[in-house]
Amino acid sequence: MDHVSLACCLLAFLLYYTTLDADFVYDDRRAILTNPDLLPTTPWIRLLENDFWGTPLTDSGSHGSYRPLCVLTFRLNYLLGGFQPWGYHLVNVLLHCLATALLVRVARHVLPRSRSPVGPAVTGLIFATHPIHTEAVAGVVGRADLAACNFYLLSFLTYIAHMKYRDSLCCMEAVVQNRCKDDVERAGDNIKQFNGSKYHRFVVNLQKNVTNCNWPRKFGRVTVHSETLVTAVRKNKVISENYVEFCCWTRMCKQWGYLFASLLLALAAMLSKETGVTVLGVSILYDCVTTSSMHKRQWRSAILLSSTAVVLLLLRLQVPTPQFSTADNPTARAPHLLTRLLTFLYLPAFNFGLLLYPNSLSFDWGMDAIPRITSLRDPRNCVSVVFYLTFGLLVRHCVKRVFTRQTFSPAKSRRRRENTTTFLLSGDVKTWICSCSVCHSSLSELHSASCRTSNNNNSTSMYSTCVCIRMPPRAILKNGRRRKLENGGCGAILLGLAFLALPFLPATNLIFYVGFVVAERVLYLPSAGLCLLLGMGSAKLWDARKYRCCFVAGLVVLCVCFAAKTLVRNGEWVNEEALYRSAITINPPKAFGNLGSVLSTQGRVVDAEQAFRKALFHRPNMADVHYNLGVLLQGKHQLDEAIQSYQRAIHFRPSLALAYVNLGAALIAAGRCQEAVSVLRQGSRLDGTGLRDRREHETARVSALLQLGGLYSDQGRLQRALAAYREAAHSLPKHYPPQSVFNLLGETLARLKQDEEAERWYQAALNAQPDHVPAHITYGKLLAKNVSRVAEAEQWFRRAQRLAPQDASVYHYYGEFLASRGRHKEAADMYEKAAELRPRDYELAVAAATAMRQAGRQDDAERWYRQAVSLKPQDARGHTNLGAILHLNGKYTEAAASYREALRLQPGDITTLTNLHKLHSVMT
Repeated sequence: MDHVSLACCLLAFLLYYTTLDADFVYDDRRAILTNPDLLPTTPWIRLLENDFWGTPLTDSGSHGSYRPLCVLTFRLNYLLGGFQPWGYHLVNVLLHCLATALLVRVARHVLPRSRSPVGPAVTGLIFATHPIHTEAVAGVVGRADLAACNFYLLSFLTYIAHMKYRDSLCCMEAVVQNRCKDDVERAGDNIKQFNGSKYHRFVVNLQKNVTNCNWPRKFGRVTVHSETLVTAVRKNKVISENYVEFCCWTRMCKQWGYLFASLLLALAAMLSKETGVTVLGVSILYDCVTTSSMHKRQWRSAILLSSTAVVLLLLRLQVPTPQFSTADNPTARAPHLLTRLLTFLYLPAFNFGLLLYPNSLSFDWGMDAIPRITSLRDPRNCVSVVFYLTFGLLVRHCVKRVFTRQTFSPAKSRRRRENTTTFLLSGDVKTWICSCSVCHSSLSELHSASCRTSNNNNSTSMYSTCVCIRMPPRAILKNGRRRKLENGGCGAILLGLAFLALPFLPATNLIFYVGFVVAERVLYLPSAGLCLLLGMGSAKLWDARKYRCCFVAGLVVLCVCFAAKTLVRNGEWVNEEALYRSAITINPPKAFGNLGSVLSTQGRVVDAEQAFRKALFHRPNMADVHYNLGVLLQGKHQLDEAIQSYQRAIHFRPSLALAYVNLGAALIAAGRCQEAVSVLRQGSRLDGTGLRDRREHETARVSALLQLGGLYSDQGRLQRALAAYREAAHSLPKHYPPQSVFNLLGETLARLKQDEEAERWYQAALNAQPDHVPAHITYGKLLAKNVSRVAEAEQWFRRAQRLAPQDASVYHYYGEFLASRGRHKEAADMYEKAAELRPRDYELAVAAATAMRQAGRQDDAERWYRQAVSLKPQDARGHTNLGAILHLNGKYTEAAASYREALRLQPGDITTLTNLHKLHSVMT
């Protein structure tokens, strides 16, 4: 790697080093944390069957984004570091550094070499510092764009290598086909006879002066001198046919190897992100731009690339086109064709503006962040017209300059190749380019001394000889490949525009609708084209010495501004709160809605509620925000408002199953059980066709059935509860853990005295998950009913205790079992442990106090009754129990005070009055 590439890579790494401490943000959660394809339990073959988000491609709710290579890198990250964000961000930063180095190398091939080497350096600097790349690098989901860009550039560079070996196969093929063999042998005899003539020295000097035969030429790793080759021919030591065949075969293998490698890399780019397939079009354009005329070999390469592109596109089109919501791409759902056309024509110009002036950036440009163009009088239409007019005129000018010389006839072209001697001017040095009569290739730095002698009419032989050696890469670029790139830079401009436009074409909504309006990470690959164009312009400004100081100052200011903006954006992508706050001015409804969710998870309830209400102020029909606000209000026990929020969420999105589940829970808490039954039944029957997150929807449907069964169970309607649980068991999706459903079925059957079937469901739950603690407890309770299986029941309680030593319910139920067996001292220990693990639980405190009293531990019982009273001071039962234990402990005055407090809270309670009467009897 050269110094320029290394410096650009180092700059890119230093700029994005701060992202290594960033969290998973925005789409990262769905692509990483909830993506089943990352887990070791998912078969590797699923990566080829699911989309980018882990949904099967055959599912109606699939996103349709097929990127298995990108998901493969996520899975490897998980295998190495689990869900630690640091490793994921490190891979992204390294991929950006690699892409920067590859683009510098591409710039050296694409930009005219007659320009200064400043062009590739500027290209790399701008690409390394451009703020538009922050979303792709700082967001883990941007891995798709980073990987596609790297494969894209590698495919392009590999195709250039293919062209080098393809175009250097000229006379080697002729020798293998015996076209030049006889000519070479006859030339050897003639030169041997000529060796003793008096004109020998004159001819040798003429060769040196005219053809520079004494300059060293590279032939692979062996340096070949033209004089050496002439001497070999003089001594009749012509290159053997076997050696020529070997060289030809080697270069032929390299030619095809690089071609197939380029196609495989293009496939890898497409499997990283769909836009990667456009590299085949850029490669074909490069071949056309840098080749003087299309020969058989060029046509063969172009046909192979075109055929591969068509096949890949046809395969990609087999994936069903997804349906996106109106919020994602509102223009696609606009009723008027004129609105859709004008807006979609404006969006590419808007994206180009972001590349030129990346000041206002946002994580999301959906909803109404970019107002739709509904009229021809909208001034933004002028921007569209100027953009497309400038782009079209520039392409037309460059095409005309580059391809004009290919308009002459093939016969004329052949005569030029055979008879014409031309030259190129490079600075003040005139380099002669002659045509070989055998292979029609340039003679400069290509042919042997004898061939040059023959073609310069200095040979006494009557035969045209061709003893050609491989043209070095530098000579190829100088004499053939670069001529059109040097033609005013028009070829380089065409290629820069191709890098800019072709990868962006699928995201324009002009071919098919996509699930976004503007996405900054989509501009990662097209920005390479802009950097190439800026590198081209920078080289021209550098060559103009009077503007050099201004150019350097401007470049420094641009790079500093880009780097500063990139660092600021890195800070905004560190966590979700900072990210969503940064977009409030651009997309307030989406930013406030997401910000409210983040604040709610942080426990900042007041701020979260304000954010939700601001989001609904800007856009009242956001079902997700209504749902999240309902969850927050339900947590604050504001049930009526929560119920209204859930109902609005269902109104705006009737397929939101989670809203039905939470609405049912809120109605049950409010005592409106009959309405809850109706709502939960509706939620359990929702169709999930076409939904984006089918897994969440199916999970919510099962939850609705389980909640419905729980409601019936609490009401004592066990048969209906059993029916709801059976329906849930029969409709379980593959990703849903079945053990909880099986355990509930077992509990309900046990309450219905159907112990045998209940035991089968408990065993099924344990088979599904052997460490499922609730199944251990409920199975132990079932076995405890059978006197002959009491010991076995206790074993299940002990296993549960080993599995969950910090679970209070394990000690509670184990203590309950021990108390039922009359082992009160052991039971008291279990209850005390349960109450200590959950010190804020009122029922556990009462149970511990009762167990202590039964075990004869009166003082401990008093302590736990006092704890219960402190937890619920308005509960009359707690004061009565405390008064009773104080009575037993001889603390009559305190006992009387507790009884009186209980009667104040619950006047006329028979138990309290009786105890108080007994206390007065003892005191008197």
